Amino acid sequence: MKQKIFLWVEDYLFFPNIFQQFISFLFLPFTFIYMLIIALKRANAKVVDFGLPIISIGNIIVGGSGKTPLTIYLARRYSNVCVILRGFGRDSKGLYVVSNKGKILEDVKVSGDEAMLLSNSLPNATIIVSEDRKKAILKAKELGSQIIFLDDGFSKYDIRKFDILIRPNKEPSNLFCLPSGGYREPKMAYSYADLVLKEGKDFKRIVSFSKDGKYIDILPSKLLLLTAISKPKRLLTFLPENIKMEAFEDHHTFSKDDINRIKAYYKDYSIITTEKDYVKLQKFDLKDVYLMNLELQIEDENKIIKIDDYIKNYDL
Repeated sequence: MKQKIFLWVEDYLFFPNIFQQFISFLFLPFTFIYMLIIALKRANAKVVDFGLPIISIGNIIVGGSGKTPLTIYLARRYSNVCVILRGFGRDSKGLYVVSNKGKILEDVKVSGDEAMLLSNSLPNATIIVSEDRKKAILKAKELGSQIIFLDDGFSKYDIRKFDILIRPNKEPSNLFCLPSGGYREPKMAYSYADLVLKEGKDFKRIVSFSKDGKYIDILPSKLLLLTAISKPKRLLTFLPENIKMEAFEDHHTFSKDDINRIKAYYKDYSIITTEKDYVKLQKFDLKDVYLMNLELQIEDENKIIKIDDYIKNYDL
């Protein structure tokens, strides 16, 4: 029941039916208040320059749009990099250095799933989680980082940075901001970004499959997609048509009861999951698990030269 509600809410936010559109209109007064608050925050922000290049990778819709794979792709191009993120779904609070130049210092409960995936994927980078991005930037400078990647930092108006916004391949039909729709800022906010990358035009997702560390071409016929990412239906594009799906809310921490129920109900099924989910599933005794390896391919490298030009403005 909980999963059905979660999927219903996602449809309401992005691609509502007629009934959901009616509910959306009822919330419009609250949406106008929300938009006014956003406008005031942007207008009153006093921008701080931390003296080193800070590159924000974000979007203006709720949930995922490829921020993590884009961060991994870009961070691999440079040295002395630190990635800073809030750490949604973690059991901890405050600032933690999850990995320092590739040495992992915390577990997934402290870091959250995204930070652990970044730590595993970027063996030469430093990864910090913190609700306070400014404190995290100062900590990164203290550790010797020279380039900062800020996960989901577009709304941090008081930090001087290079803003990258990811635009989805399939634009939501619901154009309203929260709570009437899935936009966190009005759609015109794309014009504020230094660089906009649209899926399907500027980049595409490359999906491969692996099991036990080896790449494979053929998936089993009885397959269950187990995931806790935003907009999980987007994964079905890359998978066989007859697949089953168990989708939890974004950043959900899988419990033993979750896994026991799934193992009992889908006892004849193989499981396929994302790398982000797998960092939380490793502790369970799951057999026959396949991984979806999600990467990005930039269609035009000239598009991201702007980032190099921005970094060159700093005397590193």
